[in-house]
Amino acid sequence: MSRSPLFTLLQREPLLGKITVALLLALLVVVPVGNLLIPAGSALHISTYTVTLLGKYLTYALLALALDLAWGYLGILSLGHGAFFALGGYAMGMYLMREIGDRGAYANANLPDFMVFLGWTELPWFWAGSEYFAWALLMMLFVPGLLAFILGWLCFRSRVSGVYLSIITQAMTYALMLAFYRNEMGFGGNNGLTDFKDILGFSLQSDHTRVALFAVSGITVLAVYAFLRSIMHSRLGKLIVAVRDAEMRTRFVGFRVEHIKLLVFVLSAMIAGLAGALYVPQVGIINPSEFAPLASIEIIIWVALGGRATLYGAIIGAFVVNYAKTWLTAAFPDAWLFFLGALFVLVTIFLKEGIAGLVKSRRAPRNDDDTPSETDSAKQQEAAA
Repeated sequence: MSRSPLFTLLQREPLLGKITVALLLALLVVVPVGNLLIPAGSALHISTYTVTLLGKYLTYALLALALDLAWGYLGILSLGHGAFFALGGYAMGMYLMREIGDRGAYANANLPDFMVFLGWTELPWFWAGSEYFAWALLMMLFVPGLLAFILGWLCFRSRVSGVYLSIITQAMTYALMLAFYRNEMGFGGNNGLTDFKDILGFSLQSDHTRVALFAVSGITVLAVYAFLRSIMHSRLGKLIVAVRDAEMRTRFVGFRVEHIKLLVFVLSAMIAGLAGALYVPQVGIINPSEFAPLASIEIIIWVALGGRATLYGAIIGAFVVNYAKTWLTAAFPDAWLFFLGALFVLVTIFLKEGIAGLVKSRRAPRNDDDTPSETDSAKQQEAAA
């Protein structure tokens, strides 16, 4: 009897990975039931606010998976994944703005409100097709992928790596942030795109729509997790790790290292764009602040705290840090940035392999994760030398 892909995935996962996948599956059952079937007066009822918050965390988990692929497994410390996330979000935001139709403040069925306010008389060329959901789906993958392809092609063929590549990606996202703040760009300037009403004809204020977006986000995280895990268990995955740990040796035996880097970087950017597209209808806004360099640095902290090159660690880190952010910005709004900075220092000094590494060390000598982390590989190379 053939086994399901989910069973196969869980069978090959380390303990913490199994727990993470099991918790995600449990959320996909408990949250819809708690919101839609349990009455609002019950202690077991899950509010729509909580559903939306968890849906947002899931999109962050998807974004963290994208960065873990590029940074954890390939060693590319990208400070530009916030830009890929934002571009995917803008692609979805453009579609949602067109869905408003004549229900905007200016009752103009052809132009979004901000364009009417700025005196525009027709849509810019790059808004063509944005009224179609299929087009938005294509753009949320294509635009971040194209940007990553251009940037990666220029950098990898020139063998730009390390801190120089990080600086270039950060400069890219900062330049995009400045550009998107300009009203002339046609993306709403400082205010961005907001006041969304429907998606595919369903009201975004409906509890059912909120639960559906949450469910789609959760299923997408699990699907991408399984997809990336299958890649890392394949020959390509071993080659990706080889590029990270011994780039010169991999190049010497005949592999085109720049092609492997480009493939992974583009795939990672497309996943980040997908995360942004799922994020926007749940939070109701996309603006240039998503391009801020601090946003990209926060993503790195999620992955570092959870544990690089594990995938499940990225999901854990995204949930832990963003839950702490939600709580601290409400209880101690002035302390959040200090907490974030302290967390980064503590992880860098005392928790180099993150939560996943801490759990793995507690379970030593039994080690059921067959993908070496960057630190593991460094230790092996030192021992070999």
